[in-house]
Amino acid sequence: MPFSKAQLDQYENDGYVSPIDVLKPAEIAACRASLEAIEAQNGGQLLPAQRPKSHLLFKWLDDLIRDPRVLDPIEELIGPNILCWNTIFWIKDAHSETFVSWHQDNTYWGLSSDKVLTAWLALSPARVENGCMRVMPGTHKGNTLHHEDRFHDDNMLTRGQEITAGVDDSRAAYMPLEPGQMSIHNYRTAHASGPNLGSDRRIGVSMHFMPADTQQVVGDWDSAALVRGVDPNRSFEHTPRVSCDLDPAVLEFQAKAAQAINAIVYSGAAVNTAKL
Repeated sequence: MPFSKAQLDQYENDGYVSPIDVLKPAEIAACRASLEAIEAQNGGQLLPAQRPKSHLLFKWLDDLIRDPRVLDPIEELIGPNILCWNTIFWIKDAHSETFVSWHQDNTYWGLSSDKVLTAWLALSPARVENGCMRVMPGTHKGNTLHHEDRFHDDNMLTRGQEITAGVDDSRAAYMPLEPGQMSIHNYRTAHASGPNLGSDRRIGVSMHFMPADTQQVVGDWDSAALVRGVDPNRSFEHTPRVSCDLDPAVLEFQAKAAQAINAIVYSGAAVNTAKL
């Protein structure tokens, strides 16, 4: 269903829109089962190197980034030629102190476009008590806010980047999601999330989409999936399709792509090797 004028205005003015219904309960159950089967092989969690470019590890996620239920609203916001730059799991165990500090993604992704956005899909309840995402409306406009790297052990961000001034929690807009729903926010919109105080894991996956004319201005090499339209610039190497979970033919590419992402996001930082 196309966005209403009110939703389009909200995205333009506030930098986010939520919630959007995407997957049905049976689909969500299958996605979660696939994820937790791979986690079980690693002692109950994904390996750090499996978090970036995770659509190259899970067939259902490679399919999802091309699903019209995801892409149709994305196209309304950024146009018909769409690349998916990255996909990352965001998992907070039940009763976990894990959090995400206030930050803007454009500060460390190295992407040239102001239209880059994140679609965040819930695989389990992502309510306020579960540590759902909250955003600071309107921060996608104007200058990027000042960040500092703080490397807190419970911070899920790679380098613990945190906005030091310009956000006010009392003005934050929460984006609670039920399983199968997604939110969308511009990557310049300041966002954060708190700990999971609930009894179920808070499992989400973020999908990062950009117009095909975007360029990588930090890394020497980067990759992206062409998920809709055409890519005349070919600034990113196109990621291969996967035929099954942990497709042996794609694992080497995923490892290279994940290392490239880490080099980009840690550029200029004292690397926290525990997050690699």
